[in-house]
Amino acid sequence: MHALQSFFQWIPIGLPAFLFVLTVVVFFHELGHFSVARAFGVKIETFSVGFGPAIASWVDRKGTQWKISWVPFGGYVKFFGDMGPASTPDNEKLENATAEERSSAFQCKPLYQRALIAVAGPAANFVLAVVVFSAMFMFFGEGTLSTAIGKVTPGDPAAIAGIQAGDRILAINGKPVHTWSDLQTVTRGSNGQPLTMSLNRHGKTLSLRVQPKKLEAKDIYGEPVKFTGVGLEPSANDSDLIMTHLGPVDAVAAGANQVEFVVTTTLTYLWRIVSGHADSSQLSGPVGIANVSQQVASTGMLNLIRLIAFISVSIGMVNLFPIPILDGGHLLYYGCEAVLGRPLGARVQDLGFRLGLAVMLGLMLFATWNDLVRLNLF
Repeated sequence: MHALQSFFQWIPIGLPAFLFVLTVVVFFHELGHFSVARAFGVKIETFSVGFGPAIASWVDRKGTQWKISWVPFGGYVKFFGDMGPASTPDNEKLENATAEERSSAFQCKPLYQRALIAVAGPAANFVLAVVVFSAMFMFFGEGTLSTAIGKVTPGDPAAIAGIQAGDRILAINGKPVHTWSDLQTVTRGSNGQPLTMSLNRHGKTLSLRVQPKKLEAKDIYGEPVKFTGVGLEPSANDSDLIMTHLGPVDAVAAGANQVEFVVTTTLTYLWRIVSGHADSSQLSGPVGIANVSQQVASTGMLNLIRLIAFISVSIGMVNLFPIPILDGGHLLYYGCEAVLGRPLGARVQDLGFRLGLAVMLGLMLFATWNDLVRLNLF
């Protein structure tokens, strides 16, 4: 009953937000494949947003059918010579094709062209993310946490000293601090020595003496870490952020750095899971994305657009994993072809696609189970 109630509460905001995010991300991914394939003269039979029967469709001047389908979870580009949306080769069709048809078939293109077409989808996702992040930094500013206090942990040094939520730290030991990073640098580098904190409380300046100590918290990977601190958390209110508008060059650089941060953090977390140093329960799947879409959409359209950038990076990165059925799996096949001097046999490729499908379904089921447990639906 709880799960059903949660589902109906999610529908009004969560469903359109989830579909909007997923559609934009998948559209740009497939547009990457489409653009490079068309540049290399590949005949493209279908560009579909969604799966299943078409709600609306049209054919462009080069014979590609564009369609919006009834099942709006994803999409695909189907090239001439493909058996289906998964880009499995249709060997029988290729054998019976004319010389002209074969010249425009994806499977008959040079190896480097096929590889570039495969990598173009994930590349488009990374480009989309950089563009979104850059636009945010340029037009709306880059948000930096100020020294406004959002929470004081009971029993920790800051609470004992009398610091309260809503206070704003102005200086430590007489030296001004402007950002939360400044504050952390001083407290974590204090070596446990007492600190004199000047702060603003309701327009009045106070000076309090705080004795840092060793504290424990969880890092971004969910693992416990120890550090020297005082037990403060920053304010999450938008009004307490320090907004800095960046110029075009700096905005693009900041956007690229943000993409690099997401990729590095994700890969580090996955490696920590594999090596047994992190909890896999934080892995999230479609249900988690749907839930986050609802939460983010409730806070405003700008945050939903920012979510598109984060999801786009994730989709691009996952698609580069060397698992048959993903773009990375195709690149793995092409690497084998480059080494062997010939494509892998149809039977080997088919087996790889089946194994890849099984792996992806298994991972999706595992991630979905994590989402349901995390949401207390089981």
